[in-house]
Amino acid sequence: MNFIEELRWRGMIHDMMPGTEEQLNKEMTAAYVGIDPTADSLHIGHLVSIMMLKHFQLAGHKPIALVGGATGMIGDPSGKSEERNLLDETVLRHNQECIKTQLYKFLDFDESNVNHAEIVNNYDWMKEFSFLGFLRDVGKHLTVNYMMAKDSVKKRLETGLSFTEFSYQLVQGYDFLFLNENKNCKLQMGGSDQWGNITTGTELIRRKNGGEAFALTCPLITKADGGKFGKTESGNIWLDPEKTSPYKFYQFWINCSDEDSSKYIRIFSMFSKEEVEALEAQHNEAPHLRVLQKALAEDLTKRVHSEEDYNAAVEASEILFGKGTTETLQKMNEDTLLSVFEGVPQSDFSLSELNDGLNIVDFLSDKTNIFPSKGEARRMLKDNGVSVNKQKVNDSVIITKDMLLNDKYIIVQKGKKNYYLIKFN
Repeated sequence: MNFIEELRWRGMIHDMMPGTEEQLNKEMTAAYVGIDPTADSLHIGHLVSIMMLKHFQLAGHKPIALVGGATGMIGDPSGKSEERNLLDETVLRHNQECIKTQLYKFLDFDESNVNHAEIVNNYDWMKEFSFLGFLRDVGKHLTVNYMMAKDSVKKRLETGLSFTEFSYQLVQGYDFLFLNENKNCKLQMGGSDQWGNITTGTELIRRKNGGEAFALTCPLITKADGGKFGKTESGNIWLDPEKTSPYKFYQFWINCSDEDSSKYIRIFSMFSKEEVEALEAQHNEAPHLRVLQKALAEDLTKRVHSEEDYNAAVEASEILFGKGTTETLQKMNEDTLLSVFEGVPQSDFSLSELNDGLNIVDFLSDKTNIFPSKGEARRMLKDNGVSVNKQKVNDSVIITKDMLLNDKYIIVQKGKKNYYLIKFN
């Protein structure tokens, strides 16, 4: 597999320094991608650079993931309108360990392989640096004019840029120099907004050691409607199931537009060029079946979470379309249940209301107002038009505590499409 050709057909190259392809064709090369550990989980925005490392390793090269403990304490001004909050070492170390666990799902860390992946933390080599030592050994090699010319700096001059942020590119540049000297790392990759920081590193290596180093960036991922990729109303789509449930993760990909899905399936999936083109042809024949979205959602949910999580997400997705069962609802955790029924009418009651059980007719009319009258509730029950927790019920049913989902919820369905979520506290 040729790494550059692979990235080209996937639409994953934005800028590439001359000589990069020749270097990769010449020998096994080490490359790194930097991740700032500002949270204890990666989000899907990070997946772009992780997929670059994945393809890099599959092409026979050595991937290095740099968790930026030091740079995370500063904050990168690239693409930011204001200075980010700085984190202390305890938080950064915790975040690093969580990120490391997630990276094991994508990269091969088996040390018996010559191109096994590595994780490094720039805090380990930056923490001993004195301020004067950094100025002497790093700062003197680059002019202020050179640093001011970077887009990430220019864009922030109007709103204000602290000296801390201004020095960020020097710290990142030194990372590349350190890895070049200590791990023979010759390539840094990242998003297109990182081009300025990456080339600072190549320039530092050239000026300090006369060494060769290369840069490669991928396009920043956007949505067809101009919205920010990976962002929803409730925030980022995280890889951690505690932050974004597998169901919500699955739903994000299922709900992508056709145009976005065609782009994302190239960037995020492991499908080959032939498989992607076959899926696109199939999708174009019947767009309403959402073949691309389903293939993308399946591939990513299984790789980020598990096959079991994927199957549960598909089952949960089918509930609103009438295919779910009582058993499906009973297996569902609270977070997924609330995600599935987000936006349906809700009522809250005290758990004590169920001490003696509630007659279904009273429950549907007087208590919840799902029906305006007892007579209408009885008619619908008689016509087999009411389900409780996906089970058809008649007017003799008593609502009891043992019916509760996750010990607190009842789902009522009136007709085919009207759902109600009743919560007992």
